[in-house]
Amino acid sequence: MGNTINRRSFLGLAGVGGAIFASGLSGWATAETKPGVANDDFFFVQLSDSHWGFEGPPNPDARGTLQKAVAAVNGLESQPDFIMFTGDLTHTTDDPAERRKRLSEFKKIVADLKVKNTHFMPGEHDAALDYGKAFQEFFGETHYTFDHKGVHFIVLDNVSDPAGSIGDAQLAWLAADLAEQPADARIVVFTHRPLFDLYPQWDWATRDGAKAVALLMPHAHVTVFYGHIHQENHHMTGHIAHHSAKSLIFPLPAPGSQPKRTPLPWDSAYPYRGLGFREVEAQRQETQYKIVELPVRKV
Repeated sequence: MGNTINRRSFLGLAGVGGAIFASGLSGWATAETKPGVANDDFFFVQLSDSHWGFEGPPNPDARGTLQKAVAAVNGLESQPDFIMFTGDLTHTTDDPAERRKRLSEFKKIVADLKVKNTHFMPGEHDAALDYGKAFQEFFGETHYTFDHKGVHFIVLDNVSDPAGSIGDAQLAWLAADLAEQPADARIVVFTHRPLFDLYPQWDWATRDGAKAVALLMPHAHVTVFYGHIHQENHHMTGHIAHHSAKSLIFPLPAPGSQPKRTPLPWDSAYPYRGLGFREVEAQRQETQYKIVELPVRKV
């Protein structure tokens, strides 16, 4: 295999398991599609919840998992078009100086990625204690849009507000942006918290997420990717699909499956179980999700 690995096998390497999504992004082929111009097939990688700065149980390799993920992505035979980090880049701290130190260390580690087209958004661990001030010093705006090969990407910030809201100003910004998109536009939304009420008792919700979903609903082809819950989960609000990503630090229990939202214990017989990241492949002629689960491999 040499120094490169196939896209279909990279998630099982370095002790990090995950899921692969081959996705038409809900209506990839439309009348506006222009093959070879702006709507070519492409894929990107989503990583989430690295919690750099976390120490101790349950992950004895807390200072190594992020580097393993970087190495695995760099080892891909074909590099992704871009990489998206969906929040909680660092672990929370009350010390502003330590928060900046962790953000700086995280930025230095991911600078080793071969792919330089990399996008970041905060999680509540990065931003809730200072309304995203430190995050913005290192990574820029907490909400923004970009376009890639015929897909419109929207990054929403539902963490800088300690109450877990998007807020009226950002919702107005979202409405204005969507007003410029045709009804059949291919739209992908990135958030940290889920936009729907997955399990509000554990803070697995967005207080005004239903308003964002309502704004998105008139568009026929919308897919949402998020983090926060440290596990794979798939949910539909009408025709809008929501997919959560595993974390790079520790897995959390299924919603409501135990009294408290405490990390699942480390299994020395199956190290890195429950950790992972994902590839999302957009294909013009395919509108179904093909999911391949890969086992964790002990290094």
